[in-house]
Formats: sequence, structure tokens, C-alpha cells
Amino acid sequence: MKRLLLCSLALLLAICTGAQNTHRDRYVVIVSFDGFRHDYIDRNHTPAFDKMAKNGVRAVMLPCYPASTFPNHYAMATGLVPDHNGIVNNSFWDPEHKQRYSMGSDIKSKSYFYLGEPLWNTVQRQGLIAGITYWVGSEFNINGSLPKYYLRYVDNEVIPFERRVKRTIDLLSLPEEERPRLLMVYFSEPDHTGHIYGPDHRNTDKAVRRMDKILGRLRNGLAELPIADKIDLIVVSDHGMTGISPDKCVSADKYLKKEWMEKCIYGTPTSIFSKNEACRDSILNALNGVEHLHVWKKEEVPAELDYGTSPRLGDIIVAPELGWRFSDRPGKKLGGHGYFPSDPDMQMIFRAEGPDFKKGYENAKFRNVTIYTLACHLLGIEPAPNDGDLNEVKGMLAE
Repeated sequence: MKRLLLCSLALLLAICTGAQNTHRDRYVVIVSFDGFRHDYIDRNHTPAFDKMAKNGVRAVMLPCYPASTFPNHYAMATGLVPDHNGIVNNSFWDPEHKQRYSMGSDIKSKSYFYLGEPLWNTVQRQGLIAGITYWVGSEFNINGSLPKYYLRYVDNEVIPFERRVKRTIDLLSLPEEERPRLLMVYFSEPDHTGHIYGPDHRNTDKAVRRMDKILGRLRNGLAELPIADKIDLIVVSDHGMTGISPDKCVSADKYLKKEWMEKCIYGTPTSIFSKNEACRDSILNALNGVEHLHVWKKEEVPAELDYGTSPRLGDIIVAPELGWRFSDRPGKKLGGHGYFPSDPDMQMIFRAEGPDFKKGYENAKFRNVTIYTLACHLLGIEPAPNDGDLNEVKGMLAE
């Protein structure tokens, strides 16, 4: 809480003083392929990804905990881990506003859920323009600001992948005074297919190859632009994927009583708000020693997870082992995520190329919160307070 207060004060000071660096003559395009596990490329024909590795940088990137879509996309956007950026899971309970945040609910549009300063706001606060296509948080008024160019994610109106590529090229083709310097584009595959069929299915491989073609289309379009030599292209993902099944589910109903809990938000991990200290002890005693589960008091979550200080987390955190679930219903999906960043199945792809990146360079693993810091560096703007560290990626930068 103290850290968040200091970050907020520093951010307010930056806004009030209009602190800026000298802008660099660069355009940064960040592309996210949801659920693109780092090793998918090893078993597929992916010429576009391979060309990026040859012409630029490759690495394995580490997600924040939990390794899920909304927390990690917003982590990359703000440089803040979910415990600090407010989006602590795909679904969570906010006790201050007495509301449940959910990916599929309109309630997610409330700006108070989103803490920190997203990259598009950082860019525009310092006089540049941002153009965003479906990145988590980009369609909502955060700290009184929206990207100049953005799209609302309405299920029956979402534009196809090919049109997202065209939109990116079109935005970079605008007159200079209207042209965004930062572009961020989201694609929902291969995550969608991986959930349905599992990470090792041929249909998931097919989705990977389709995304390679989308990337190839984007790279070709960027190469034809007059500003091609000023574009740094970064390709990321939010998390990996592991196999799950209905028979690898620990039944919550077998161990927990409803009268012990004020709120229970199931997921990976599960967040439990107990009714009182006695109920908290009952829950801990009931789950202690249950196979395939890690159970912690909120304040005892391992430090390496950077998780446990947000008021949006319950006083008990239940984290299943890789491939297992803790739920009141088994579910039918064959692929899942949300597990520890140290699990290789949760780690994801990173590629980058452009005038500011070395060629044929393989970087060590690094945390995805550093994407925010890296983008600020490439554009020559002052970052807001964040959890990233440019030193993690300095080796990939050209002299």
C-alpha cells in the first residue's frame, strides 16, 4: 500500500510538471498473440517468427502472477505487476466498490479498477499520439484519458485479424501530425484454440501457423511504409498454456462451507474472503495438506510471486499445481493457465526487430513488466513509476 502511494505521488508530480525527455524519431508497434507459449514455434513452420529472430531479437518472457490474460496485458501496459496495477486476476472482488470485476461483464469499464498509468497515457501526456487495437484497458477512460485511436471490444463487432493488420498500417500511413508513435495490437489466438483442444493438439498448432501468417502480413505492410526504417516491432504474449482436464480438479465443495466465506472468487488462483478470523482458521485447516494445492494466508504468499498486498485479494489464496484446478465445478476446457511464472508452460514468446535492436541476438529470460519501460526508452519519453527494469533488456539494444 505504501509503495502504491509513493507511485501515485510520483505520477501526480510527473503530470503536474509535464516532465518529458527528448522524443526520439521512432515508431513502436507492440503486437500480442494471446496464449502463445514460448515453445510452440519449435514444432511448427513459422517463417515470419523465424525471420524476426534472424533479423532481430528472440527471448523467452516471464509472465506476472497469475499467468492470465487481463492481469498480464495490463501489466505490460503499465509496467506494474497485478498486485499493484489493480487487475489481480481475470475475475476478482473489489471490496471498496462492492463489485465483481469480470472479463465478460460490462462492469469492467469502470475506470477505478485500473491503477497506474498505461503506456498510451504516458505517450499522450508527453505530446505523442497512441493508436490501440483491443489491448486490455485501452477503451476505458483511465485517469481522465483515452488513446486518440482505439476500438471498443464488443463481441459481435470485433474486427477480423486481417483488418487489425490493415488498421495498423493505415494508422502509420496518416499525415505525420496525425500519426501515432505508439501502436498496440491484440490477437486472441492461439489462446482460444489452446483452451478448447489443449496446447498439444494439432488444431492449436494450426492456430500458431495462422498467427505466423498474420505476423508475416504485418511485417510486409510495415516494410512498405516510407517510415519503415524508423519502426521498432515488438511481438509478445501474455502467458503460456498447459493441459488440464475435468478429472484434475480438486472439488471446493468437498472441503469448504459457505458459511465460512464472505466471498469466494474461483480461478487460478482462488481468492477467499473469510467472514472472520475463526472462519479463516477453519478454511486453512480444511485445505491444509490437500494434494495438488498451495494454500496461503494473504500475507504469506511467497515473495517471488509479487502477490498478496492488494485489497482486491481475499485473506486466503488457493493456488493449484500446474495442470490442476480448484473449483466448485470441473469445467470442460483442455487447456489452462494462471499458474506460477516459473512453470515453463506459462512462459511465452518474445520477438523484436527494428533500428534499435541487435540482429540475431538471444536475450536472457526477462519479466514482462519491462515491456513498458522498454517502449518508453525507444520513444524517448519519461516512464511513470513502474516495476520494470530496463537492465533486463539492455543487452538486446543496438549501440
